[in-house]
Amino acid sequence: MILDYRDDLSTFTYKSPPLSISIVIPLYNQLHYTKLCLESLLPTVDAGVQIILIDNGSSDGTAEYLAARTDVSVISNPVNLGCAAAWNQGVNASRSDYVVILNNDVILPSGWLEALVHFAEKGNFDVVSPAMREGEYNYDIAEYAKAFVARMATVKRVGVANGVCFMVKRQVFDQIGFFDEKFRIGQFEDSDFFRRATLAGFALAMTGSSFLHHFGSITQNSIRRTQTAGPYEEENRKYFRQKWRLTWWKRFVDRRVACFRNFIWSKSERLLHRHSLKEGWRDGRLYFS
Repeated sequence: MILDYRDDLSTFTYKSPPLSISIVIPLYNQLHYTKLCLESLLPTVDAGVQIILIDNGSSDGTAEYLAARTDVSVISNPVNLGCAAAWNQGVNASRSDYVVILNNDVILPSGWLEALVHFAEKGNFDVVSPAMREGEYNYDIAEYAKAFVARMATVKRVGVANGVCFMVKRQVFDQIGFFDEKFRIGQFEDSDFFRRATLAGFALAMTGSSFLHHFGSITQNSIRRTQTAGPYEEENRKYFRQKWRLTWWKRFVDRRVACFRNFIWSKSERLLHRHSLKEGWRDGRLYFS
């Protein structure tokens, strides 16, 4: 899709093609959330957008549900190959200008995808993520997203992206390669990719012009409860630290810098716009981060 740019991001309009887009969604059980995701996703995308679902050995009826669908592409794995491997399968199956990596535990309002493309194209960003609200889904996302974007369309956080949803220009994969499959099951493969992209000179950002709801680590929490994958989180954390030579002091400094940066972002966004790019419902109240 090609976009008709205006200075006011809240009033931009869209035309079609030539930019091509693929959306890659890994799955491991959690059929209920996959249904919610697709029910919200499909009405928001043009017919030319390729949706690729990678089923990582689900055993809850996901395979049967996907077999009956003709509006998506499906890659089926007999076992759980992990998040990084599934993402790589999806990226390899796509041939688009942009690839969106998306969790299945999300709900999407209209305009979310067009806004991401517009933001990336107009701002020359290579990896972009939308704003999001996490936790309990206890609101009308259509109305909330409309009001949110009206206030936050021009707000951005430069230098960061979010693994829940991020859109990548094809050139990024061409230059730095795909996701590191040494990260087993899930965790840290997104952070590793963002670090590699940044070091290669690509620009990352989050934008308030696009919004989604994220229930919050549904698949990972389910895997943790079943304990069928072993201590993969600790293994991935150890590998990530060794790969990037992150000493205790380096990790301490990085955490402090990130916390201070997020504090400034959150406080300034709330002061100016009464929202932040990362919101969540917890303990009966909305919090901002």
